[in-house]
Amino acid sequence: MTAWQRLRTLVDGPLRLPGDPGFEQAGMPVNRRFATTRPAAVLSVAHPADVARAVEWARAASLDLAVRGGGHSVPGYSTSAGLVLDLRGLAGIRYDPDTGQVTVGGGTSMKALYAGLRPYGVTFPLGNSDTVGIGGLTLGGGVTTISRAHGLTCDALVSTDVVLADGSTVTASADRHPDLFWACRGGGGGNFGVNTAFTFQTRPAVPGSTCLVLWTWPHAVAVLSVMQQIMLAAPDEFSARIGVARTSDGEAVVSVLGYHLGPAEQLRELMAPAFATARPYRADITDHNFWQAATLLRHSSPDGAFAARNRCVPHADDVDRLPVLVDAVRRWPGGGSPGGAGAALFAWGGAISRVPVADTAFPHRDTRFLLSLDTSWMRHDPPEVVRANLDWLHEHYDACADFAPDASYVNFTDPDLDGWQRAYYGPHADRLAEIKARYDPDRFFTFPQAV
Repeated sequence: MTAWQRLRTLVDGPLRLPGDPGFEQAGMPVNRRFATTRPAAVLSVAHPADVARAVEWARAASLDLAVRGGGHSVPGYSTSAGLVLDLRGLAGIRYDPDTGQVTVGGGTSMKALYAGLRPYGVTFPLGNSDTVGIGGLTLGGGVTTISRAHGLTCDALVSTDVVLADGSTVTASADRHPDLFWACRGGGGGNFGVNTAFTFQTRPAVPGSTCLVLWTWPHAVAVLSVMQQIMLAAPDEFSARIGVARTSDGEAVVSVLGYHLGPAEQLRELMAPAFATARPYRADITDHNFWQAATLLRHSSPDGAFAARNRCVPHADDVDRLPVLVDAVRRWPGGGSPGGAGAALFAWGGAISRVPVADTAFPHRDTRFLLSLDTSWMRHDPPEVVRANLDWLHEHYDACADFAPDASYVNFTDPDLDGWQRAYYGPHADRLAEIKARYDPDRFFTFPQAV
């Protein structure tokens, strides 16, 4: 009996080897930049016991194991040349109306969560991409469209079931394994075990309003400047993504995509200073119920390959430095992907900042904006195009060093980040390393930026 045959006898979920039907789809990362990393096998688990058995088997076989939820790891850490543990079969949703708590499987997607919670009229901070998995979102913190009003995804976490490196399972909460629970609230996915279930405290899903506002390129600096001031003064109920971007056909656009837990009339008032600064060529501001808004705010990852870098900004950018950001996007070298390239400022603050930094492993409570830089290309683009895109991204990132510190959001994982331990985890890096040593002393769960 081969090692793979032995594993098949231990689990109920399908084990796929190269050439088996469904292998490519089960192991393919969302970022096609890493599509050449081919797993030795992919196990699509049927239940938590499959996870425990696979961990024990891989440890005994001295085989690398990567955990895949949604597969959205920017640097492809959700795949490997060893065994990929595909958690998407762990997708159950159980709501308790007496407590308002919902328990979900560790591989549950955002699309399934929105659909599962809608009949009950409740929600908690969820991502806005259908295929993002709840595990990665939560474990890295989870900054979402309602986080300024209701905090991070991990702030709503009540408990989580974790398969440890020895194959045992524990439930971590404020009362049980509190150090592990603390680490699971912002300490990054894949570091301490395999999270097979999460329980969250929900809240009513209230109606609100959305805005999509577009300006032409000459207004980029003025819009970026005024929108930052708007968001610094905005009520917690209003969140926004402020972007400048170029597409593969050369089109350049300045945009604000926003969500307000209040009526469109209030949202128009909040946006009035931006309209007075520069007249947009499109301004859609509309009332919606919560579920309609979630659909409108849905985000899709670029087709093909992409790369991204980010910086946590504790203040608004000085208007004198904004032209550096805008000019960098203008000089994007181009590529075949329709996704193009750009820079975005995600407004943070509000309820995110009101949680004491020591309460969770998420360290960036004082961040006011997350600056995200991205570029994309197609796999058929020639190597010189890929190189030009990556050179552009690194130059762009370095040019922002003067107004953004070397702090980064772990859920926008950056494989080129120097000093990533402190950048991702700040003052919590040493404590996370101690918890790692306690729960995974042999570092069975590892990848290039593992704690």
